[in-house]
Amino acid sequence: MFKGLMAAAFGLSALAGMAMADEPTKLVTIVTEENPQTQLMAMVLTMQAAQKGAVPHVMLCGPAGDIALKQAPESATAPQPPKGMSPQGLMTKIMGLPGAKVEVCAIYLPARGQGPEILLDGITVAKPGAMAMSVLEADASLNF
Repeated sequence: MFKGLMAAAFGLSALAGMAMADEPTKLVTIVTEENPQTQLMAMVLTMQAAQKGAVPHVMLCGPAGDIALKQAPESATAPQPPKGMSPQGLMTKIMGLPGAKVEVCAIYLPARGQGPEILLDGITVAKPGAMAMSVLEADASLNF
């Protein structure tokens, strides 16, 4: 958890000078952790960056992909202290932001033996090549 939060903090620090830029920075957030506190903190940091002008692009993989499910586990939907927000709840708020994108990794659904119909509306499956390009974009900041 500490390593993931440190990487997220590093990604946010890269956004510090972004407010002066003409073009919005894309913030790529990759979440793989199953811990709901870590998932929620990744969403909190992503939302904070979006409020500073970043355009969020979230990819969920492994156990974190479960927060994208229509029938998500309780850990994804249960309110967390101190503000009573859940990982899925904050993720859906992020999805409503202009330009925001939330995807599951390309191997998440095949590993479950299911199709995209189990995902919340608006969540798609990431294409590896397109995701790689998002990560490589010159203006992208990463949040893990």
